[in-house]
Amino acid sequence: MAARALVVFDLDDTLYLERDFAVSGFKAVGKWLLQERSINGFADVCIGLFDEGGRGNIFDRALERSGVAADARLVKSLVEIYRGHEPSISLAQDSERYLANRSRSEPLALITDGLAETQSAKVRALGLEGVIERIVYTGALGPGFGKPHPRAYELVEAWAAPFGLPLVYVADNPMKDFVTPRARGWLTVQIKRPERVHKVDAPSEDHCPHGVICNLDELDVRLEELMEIC
Repeated sequence: MAARALVVFDLDDTLYLERDFAVSGFKAVGKWLLQERSINGFADVCIGLFDEGGRGNIFDRALERSGVAADARLVKSLVEIYRGHEPSISLAQDSERYLANRSRSEPLALITDGLAETQSAKVRALGLEGVIERIVYTGALGPGFGKPHPRAYELVEAWAAPFGLPLVYVADNPMKDFVTPRARGWLTVQIKRPERVHKVDAPSEDHCPHGVICNLDELDVRLEELMEIC
């Protein structure tokens, strides 16, 4: 890339498909229910609800469909298994190519929302430790510091300052991902994977990305274009 920038990634539906984590978690929960309660096929019920667009109370509804009373203690256990399991997930193929081909002299960073333990398990499963130099888990910063709060971006800016490069945030969700880095002078790029979970529109012009790509194979060319006009 002729125009150099320090790329900061989101994680879910940016470097891998969030649906893959959900399926992995549902399978872990289904395995536990089969062993502990002799309930068969629970993962398939959850996956069906997920693909129908169901996100909230998915375990309550899946238990109901399975003919099982959804008491609060059981649902809490299922949520803990889902969040705490070691995920079976892989990088998207274009993410693998991008990370394999990038210049090792140009560092990378990552900002990701969610429980720190869950997100760090994803990072381990994807083999990103030691590949991405600076990782900020907003869940480790305390309540209220998830995106779009500026704290995570401030931490990356402080780490990146010695490199003297413009910053770009590559993420998927215009509801929360771009408004803060845009306000801080970063470039922003939305990756719109066809299989992404959050197919939402930006609520305002300030929430819109500077550019859009479909996969990371397009990123360097798009950045060159943006750095010429922004």
